[in-house]
Amino acid sequence: MKKVDMSINLGGLQLKNPVMPASGTFDLFEDNNLPYDTKVLGAVMTKSIFLKKRLGNPLPLICESTSGLINALGTPGEGVEYLIKNKLPIFRKANQTVIVSIGGDGVKEYKLLAERLDKVEGIAALELDLSCSNNVDNIIIARDEFLTEQTVAQVKEVSTKPIIAKLSANVTDITKIARAAQRGGVDILSLINTVSAMAIDIKTKKAVLGNKVGGLSGPAIKPIALKMVWDVAHTVDLPIIGIGGISNSEDAIEFLLAGASAVEVGTAALINPLVMLEIIQGIEKYLGQQGYSSLEEIIGLA
Repeated sequence: MKKVDMSINLGGLQLKNPVMPASGTFDLFEDNNLPYDTKVLGAVMTKSIFLKKRLGNPLPLICESTSGLINALGTPGEGVEYLIKNKLPIFRKANQTVIVSIGGDGVKEYKLLAERLDKVEGIAALELDLSCSNNVDNIIIARDEFLTEQTVAQVKEVSTKPIIAKLSANVTDITKIARAAQRGGVDILSLINTVSAMAIDIKTKKAVLGNKVGGLSGPAIKPIALKMVWDVAHTVDLPIIGIGGISNSEDAIEFLLAGASAVEVGTAALINPLVMLEIIQGIEKYLGQQGYSSLEEIIGLA
């Protein structure tokens, strides 16, 4: 088999390989005892952070579904200053490429967060979680073309880091939102976030989740995510990070063939802590067996 170059450049974000954790599904602590060296990952990703501390939604926060997981966490967290002081040093020690995911109560907060983090060393890129709810008026930015373009443009004004816009599946036409992000000057797109969902307990006759509704992730949404990556890849000329139900190397390769240049893995890692390592190895093996010498050669081949 040929020696394979697994590296990839995404709009200025250089990765040693295309595999990273999805925001909100991966955390690191001083006393980590993970079964692999996190330096092998293409990047590490923080959970979405806001300017100030957030408590999140009422319990229960998650429930299992057929081939998936429904969550309604509400993005709890300690705020950006806590992240900078306490979490970033741990993430930077774990991997040289750290992506920080940011949320916001409207366009202004995204801009303030991006401006604050632009002054912080050791952050390779920012992922804008445009799919999160706005606490003031419950607007989902990634459902609106104008707000998506405006948010990206405002962030680009104050940030020198590569900007990733994370798009929502809960739209009529995701390609319109992708175009809006491109008009705003985004460097990279990531898609998709969870799909709106709920579960009802037939004994209590009430919604299972404390927030009543949540977001579905896991294998159940993979065909949806794959189709949306395909659509966006044929619409805009931007690097894409594919997300949604990726559980093994075959799934990841499908996303690469559909037009993604990298992938994020979430729910599968909650079941198999080694899954990202296995995906990296599986992609490399596939490329070698197929006679390719670099990852770039298969992107968008389908």
